[in-house]
Amino acid sequence: MAGGKQSARQKMINLMYLVFIAMIAMTMSKEVLSAFGLMDKKFDRANELAIASNDGILSQLNTQAEEKPEEFQSANELAKQISVISDDFYKFLGTVKANDIVKLGGYELEDNGDLPYEEMDKGDKLDELWFTGDRLTKRGQEVLDRIEKYKSDIIAVLPKEAKWKPVIENFEKRFSTSPVKDNEGVEKKWLDYHFQGFPAIASYTKLTAMQNDIKATETNIYNGFLGNLVSNATSLKNYKAIVLADKSAFFAGEKFQGRVVLGKYANVAPTKMSVSGKDIDLTEAIDSTGAAKLDFNVGNVGEHDIDGKFTFLEDGKELEIPIIGNYVVVPRPNSATISADKMNVVYRGVANPMTISFAGVPDNKVNASASGLSSKGGGKYIMTPGSGKQVTINVTAKLDDGSSASDRAVFRIKDIPKPSGTIAGKSQGSLPRNNVEIGTVKAVLEDFDFDLPLTVTSFKIKVPGQATVNVSGSRLNGQAKAALRKARRGDAIQIFDIKSKSSGGPRIKPASPIAIELSN
Repeated sequence: MAGGKQSARQKMINLMYLVFIAMIAMTMSKEVLSAFGLMDKKFDRANELAIASNDGILSQLNTQAEEKPEEFQSANELAKQISVISDDFYKFLGTVKANDIVKLGGYELEDNGDLPYEEMDKGDKLDELWFTGDRLTKRGQEVLDRIEKYKSDIIAVLPKEAKWKPVIENFEKRFSTSPVKDNEGVEKKWLDYHFQGFPAIASYTKLTAMQNDIKATETNIYNGFLGNLVSNATSLKNYKAIVLADKSAFFAGEKFQGRVVLGKYANVAPTKMSVSGKDIDLTEAIDSTGAAKLDFNVGNVGEHDIDGKFTFLEDGKELEIPIIGNYVVVPRPNSATISADKMNVVYRGVANPMTISFAGVPDNKVNASASGLSSKGGGKYIMTPGSGKQVTINVTAKLDDGSSASDRAVFRIKDIPKPSGTIAGKSQGSLPRNNVEIGTVKAVLEDFDFDLPLTVTSFKIKVPGQATVNVSGSRLNGQAKAALRKARRGDAIQIFDIKSKSSGGPRIKPASPIAIELSN
């Protein structure tokens, strides 16, 4: 197109052709970026399912440890360590995605909650943060070190038995950070090969995929602790003892119900699969072992059934194998329950705010009752205790299986504490005579968690050598001022029997006395 003499029209046509090619390239680029975004969402959904599944396996293992401590107690403790190590590394990768890619890149979530995939075509911000020349920056080295720490921490927990060797080898291969050769045979450092020069969305998706590897590793290890590891020997040793729970989650104290069967995984790909009446695309769902991955929204809190069909070819004919299972959805935790065992106290005469919930049960299926307790909705309550030294709050919850669970808590009832008396902002010390004469006597509830203003109604004042004067209100009356004027410098003025009231009307104890020395 560039050779020879060309007319102005031909030059314009060539220019338009180049612009057209550039537009196609840009369109393809956006499609690729969107593809990375969609892949990231798939990994995200897979991670959510894996987290729920792993929690179920941990629950099974904990139940086994309670019923057969001699067999499963040690494995249960090791599994808990694996969970802590994995959660720590999983959250670290989440922080890397949020800070090193999204925040540093200046990206904002769209209205539907998705990342702006088509805008995340640059990787220069991450490159500057992680790489400098042919070396890693401090942050880049930190990321690499955390991967190595995760690997060493996991391996340190795993048993050193021979049957665990394949698990360890597969784990080390999955999280290998050894140098990698590119398509041109050039050896590159692991972090450089996987992240340097890539679009931001590609790096983000790779980190999400690594989080998925963490959850897959947990699943393999937990199943191993449940006894599902086998050797490559012949006969029945080729089979596995598989735990089939009646449901994938249980409440604490509930009996574990399920079956243990002897089974063997068959590396046979199905021809069709449907779940809950929907056909599954097998091109994406089947892995190298023939296992089919499930990927769907879990729905509302409660127990749900999984039903479907697995179809295989046998002797030239289709063989349908039913898929039967269930799972339990519990509310996502968003707060911790922390309590001081000896501080269950409510105060008489004030509205004590309370939050009452039942773990794993929606608020609308929880009922709390006690004398003086009123509901504000959403698990929020107000307690206004009456007479007596304690109050008992009874809580009942209706579970998904129709049964009920109950609990109770006892709270001590205490009166509002004794306030402190002050005049001119002081409860003791020295003050000029004039400050005492024009000052206001106050009753203050120090270190009290409720906003309860008090109004002084009366008090008594004693000046050395003078009779005690009774005063109504919060300021010295004429008789008290006359007595005060007869006091000498250095005399100790006492204000006591300070009585007060609050707008709510609860009984208030007399405030502590005031001792003031006249400074002039």
